[in-house]
Amino acid sequence: MGLGRTAAIALRGLAGDVVEVETHVAPGLPTFALVGRPDRALSESRERVRAAVHSCGLTFPLKRVTVNLWPAELPKAGYASTSRSRWPSSSASGWCRGARGTWSTWGRLGLDGRVHPVRGVLPMVRAAVRAGYRSVVVPLADVAEASLVPEADVVGVAHLAEFLERYGAEEVRVPRVVPVPREATAGGRAEGARVETSPLDLADVVGQDQARFALEVAAAGAHHLLLVGPPGTGKSMLAARLPGLLPDLTEPEAVEVTSLHSVAGTFDPSRGLLTRPPFEAPHHTASAAAIVGGGSGVPRPGSASRAHLGVLALDEAPEFSQRVLDTLRQPLESGTLTIDRALASATYPARFQLVMSANPCPCGRAAGKGDECSCSSLQRRRYLSRLSGPLLDRVDLQVEVPETRAASLTIGRGEATAVVAARVHAARERMRARWREHPWSTNASVPGAWLRTTHPLPRPARADLVAAVERGLLTLRGADRIHRVAWTIADLAGRDAPDVDDVAQAMTLRMRGSHG
Repeated sequence: MGLGRTAAIALRGLAGDVVEVETHVAPGLPTFALVGRPDRALSESRERVRAAVHSCGLTFPLKRVTVNLWPAELPKAGYASTSRSRWPSSSASGWCRGARGTWSTWGRLGLDGRVHPVRGVLPMVRAAVRAGYRSVVVPLADVAEASLVPEADVVGVAHLAEFLERYGAEEVRVPRVVPVPREATAGGRAEGARVETSPLDLADVVGQDQARFALEVAAAGAHHLLLVGPPGTGKSMLAARLPGLLPDLTEPEAVEVTSLHSVAGTFDPSRGLLTRPPFEAPHHTASAAAIVGGGSGVPRPGSASRAHLGVLALDEAPEFSQRVLDTLRQPLESGTLTIDRALASATYPARFQLVMSANPCPCGRAAGKGDECSCSSLQRRRYLSRLSGPLLDRVDLQVEVPETRAASLTIGRGEATAVVAARVHAARERMRARWREHPWSTNASVPGAWLRTTHPLPRPARADLVAAVERGLLTLRGADRIHRVAWTIADLAGRDAPDVDDVAQAMTLRMRGSHG
């Protein structure tokens, strides 16, 4: 009789639960039983394990083999679990005499014994180390990613035989294998993910002083932004340049963002941790599952979560389906996304900055006097009404982007990204200093009721907000958001508190000139 043990990690979102894998080999009729609530992929792994053992020149034991996944009440789903039963079976069968101890393993096992890479290695290694399993065995293609956790003692194997030989197996045949490329099996790059390229410079945007200032305010206070204007006015250019204004991620933030991209399968470990805010720009034909996440088994993160601590840009926002747009209301308020499925649920962080752009009408020519517009008044109303009131109420800055005048072409380049980013960085430092004793670090995340009580606006400015609410131009949530934006404008100017002009400017940046 033999008994082998190891540990694995079952991911639920970015949280990892330790799964103890026990293998018991005893005399009896030759069977291979897998218990402990395995999913279908794990249940189908029996023949794959037998084939992998034979590829190592070994004979699968003609005994009763029982593999137990504990705790039993925890669902074990996903391909990251499919080789876990092999390692403790090796020890229980007597092949690996030195494989006992506090170590954890995961990977996908092929019929030929090769160990294939998996998604989510970084969060799994972090969870294993926190649980006391510092020694981890991972697919060779995942060693670079696993090594990003400095406390982990990482061993990479390309074939099951390498593992068996390393831990003392005799008469094992170690074939010469070419490691499985990570991109071929770990998901590659998800649709909509952006490859990091050379930084886009804000100086390339001609004119549009108010829109440029709105972008600066959005970057400083982490506010959401809507840009409305005819085609060719620079809306998409402005949105694409917002990440360049944002500060680098802190180390904990970089680990969290990198973990999300690891689970999504869009992370390249050769480039190290992601230290810059991510930028996601899904196409307007994207489904709700592509934006918020989904899939069979444990749901994978979508564009909204991959944009965590970065920017989610929706170009031509009214062209997105109403269902997709409404799914964003939860993360805009809570900063998280919970995806429930029949067999599993997952919660992912999704604290992104939303930047939407829209034409004023379907033909795009309704700006100004609208003389060139061919749309009816009903078409115009229907077009922008696709952006629902509850969604727009959560967008702090809503700015008109007018057509660029010909004279702007002779003015020359505006301020560069580096110049504006320096002001954004200084404003962020003021916010961190002011909120250092609280759980938030940017003005956009400060609760409105708390801000009204502890940092009230000047009395004349409060009167303007009350009047706008009474006239139906603002909701109470909208008034709170103007309050936050006014603080951001003051921070950019280096003032200790917003004045009446700051509040008036904040109202202009939100209400698209509808107040007054």
